[in-house]
Amino acid sequence: MRRLLLVANPSSSGFTGALHRDVVETLSAEFDVTPIWPLNPAATRQRALDAATDGFEVVVAMGGDGVVHHVANGLIGTGTALGVVPAGTTNVVSRIHGAPRSARKAAAALTTAKAAPTSVLLITTDSDVGARSEYALFSVGIGFDADVVEVAEQRPESKLWFGSLHFARAAVGRVMGPYRRKSPDLMIEVMGDRVRALSLFVQVHHLYTYFGRLPMSFTSAETEGPAAVAVESLDPRLAARIVGRVTMRRDLAKLPKVHRWTEFERVVATADSTAPFQADGEHLGRAHSIAIEPVRDALLVLKT
Repeated sequence: MRRLLLVANPSSSGFTGALHRDVVETLSAEFDVTPIWPLNPAATRQRALDAATDGFEVVVAMGGDGVVHHVANGLIGTGTALGVVPAGTTNVVSRIHGAPRSARKAAAALTTAKAAPTSVLLITTDSDVGARSEYALFSVGIGFDADVVEVAEQRPESKLWFGSLHFARAAVGRVMGPYRRKSPDLMIEVMGDRVRALSLFVQVHHLYTYFGRLPMSFTSAETEGPAAVAVESLDPRLAARIVGRVTMRRDLAKLPKVHRWTEFERVVATADSTAPFQADGEHLGRAHSIAIEPVRDALLVLKT
């Protein structure tokens, strides 16, 4: 019987003990299941890597995008597949890969799912604490976007109860507050272009969203592949137009002070001082420079 490590985050918004027992029982029909509850992100990554080294065929992340992010960072480059049982607030990764929204149904689907490769983003940063590398499964944000994530995480109880509305409120507060008249403090370099910007956002998959079932895209084409968007200004009117276009899947590049690139090999953002950055909705700190590179077929994911 194939071995499976189930990594659960009991602090996820949709997690309950009864749900965890049901998931273990369902997965046990096809796998030899070892359930664990790591204490922190570092332990989560290490246990995932240890499982891959020990020959586990599958590591399943049960929780929100945070635990999925950390499990995946332990598995990238190994032959062990990632499975997802959504039990968080937004569950972006599970929606991108077509998993059922119900945790119990997602667990049942994993018993017959097949492993398929997927692309990720490699993030390399230089900060006061030294160089660091990280992988993102769907997005990287630098500047404004990461600032919003940091503000939202300061009130975890609101994130737990209000989810997408909490992120939206944090975004509006930053647009109407410190970013209303803020000057660009990032230099973005990509495909021979150099652009001053307040924010850089990079996605590796065509569609994803923090806002429930509402799909959002930074490209108008219905194709997979990376896209990067840099924004020079975030006055309220321009911010509203950006939101309108991404929700309607219209071309962002036609907006003033907005720049978009696709099919690039590398994007580099350099801050005048330091800039906040996030990956997959996880605030990761501040850095002087951040380089982002798409890496094709770097992670195996169980898909139905």
